[in-house]
Amino acid sequence: MITFGLVGTGWRTEFFLRIAQACPDTFAVAGIVGNTPEKTEALARRFGLKIFASVEDLVRTARPLFVVVSVTWAANPGVLTQLAALGMPVLSETPPASSIAEMDALCALVRQGAKIQVAEQYFLQPLHAARLAFIQSGRLGRISQAQVSVAHGYHGISLIRRLLGIGFENAKITASVFKSPIVKGPGRAGLPASEEIVESAQTFAQLDFGDRLGVFDFTGKQYFAQIRDPRLLVRGERGEIVNDTAVYLADFTTPIRVNFIRHSAGEQGNLEGHYLKGIQAGEAWVYRNPVAPVRLFDDEIAIATCLLKMAEHARGGPDFYSLAEACQDRYLDILIDEAARTGTAIQSTTQSWAA
Repeated sequence: MITFGLVGTGWRTEFFLRIAQACPDTFAVAGIVGNTPEKTEALARRFGLKIFASVEDLVRTARPLFVVVSVTWAANPGVLTQLAALGMPVLSETPPASSIAEMDALCALVRQGAKIQVAEQYFLQPLHAARLAFIQSGRLGRISQAQVSVAHGYHGISLIRRLLGIGFENAKITASVFKSPIVKGPGRAGLPASEEIVESAQTFAQLDFGDRLGVFDFTGKQYFAQIRDPRLLVRGERGEIVNDTAVYLADFTTPIRVNFIRHSAGEQGNLEGHYLKGIQAGEAWVYRNPVAPVRLFDDEIAIATCLLKMAEHARGGPDFYSLAEACQDRYLDILIDEAARTGTAIQSTTQSWAA
């Protein structure tokens, strides 16, 4: 059993609670701390939670394996610092901090022994995880380019770095923003009441790492959009991935084309229940659902994977998305915004967490 505590009552908090509720044999929530009494009490009633008056009370009384922090950008560094002082491993929502100075201070805590990981889930979503496994199999050869139109800011950058195999190498960054009209689509609250034309701001950026190129392309309308699909292209010397298809060379005269095929139970008369089993590319399983047969959608599966990996880390296992990685992705995100705002190329420099 993996028992974790929660600090915060934001939108993402419910993801962790729904996952724990769906996986009662794997996860248990020790309790919650919130600054908004009405929201905290509503979540406690809905999910059967114990409310704690303070972070210290949660840690000392409930003794969770780790604590998930899902609070505002402004509040997050202070809560992480408080939990580090209590010796409690932390899974922080993204981003861990908004400024470079705040990120420097948090990374100093890790150098002093704090256990802090960040709940970056995009690279753990089933299709992205399958693509990464396919790349790591070597069939595409050395990767030189990744074009990602999947997620905003640091989320998109985290995918670019993983797809390219980039750690903390520096990049020359150029960026621009293009605005265009679009029919307003659904949001967190659902569909709009009527048709409306709104403005869509699309950010384009190139991150030139010298021998590898990352292309970032995203508009915030994509997340819930019914008419704006995510897109991804990865190119290597022996092949490429375009969305859900890969092509590679068996030898220099023989191209092989495979699709990433999802296998789900519960379809076409199958009586196993409704859940994702995994993803195949050709004859190989490139992804297996770690929480099957629980019925979760892809983003929840990825967040559940974060919780599993955080439990391993809290028990002495390896990083899965370290504070340093999260800071690097947020740092590059800040530089993209600066390059788009100023219209000039920005050169990244090595930061303290790169060590």
